[in-house]
Amino acid sequence: MDKQGKKSIHKLMRSLHRDIGFLVIGMTLIYAISGIVLIYRDTNVFKIEQLVEKKLEPGITDNNLGSALHMRHFRVQKTEGDVVYFNTDGTYNKISGDVKYTSTTYPQWIQKMNGLHMSPSSKVLHWFGLVYGVALAFLAISSFWMFKVSSRFFKRGMIFTAVGLILAIILLSV
Repeated sequence: MDKQGKKSIHKLMRSLHRDIGFLVIGMTLIYAISGIVLIYRDTNVFKIEQLVEKKLEPGITDNNLGSALHMRHFRVQKTEGDVVYFNTDGTYNKISGDVKYTSTTYPQWIQKMNGLHMSPSSKVLHWFGLVYGVALAFLAISSFWMFKVSSRFFKRGMIFTAVGLILAIILLSV
């Protein structure tokens, strides 16, 4: 390829890198914020409490109550008469089937962001995540065309690339 050809691919990659970068800013923020939230999903950080009241079938045994409520880490604290106390603040009346407990969930806007972040392939939204992933891969690869190979910025970029790859390998082997 002649010098003019190299210049044009250089210019094209820089333009695409810039435009695609601007295009994915919103999604990058969504993935960044939801990724941070998901790191703490095993805690109550970012979650809000809601009082849940519902009616279940009467007479459910203590052993089956957790699965009937679809609760993880379900634990019966005590039973007094017809009332089962569970997970510190929940109650189930064996006669009436009334259940009351406090649940912690994310606010709706965080749930929507997390849904985009964790979209399974069976959902239509997975295409959005796939296109976003391909765009990010393009941005990573196209960065090698941002500067001429002989420039100090390119050499510096190669050092950062090597350090980043080493950090990624260390992270994956921990």
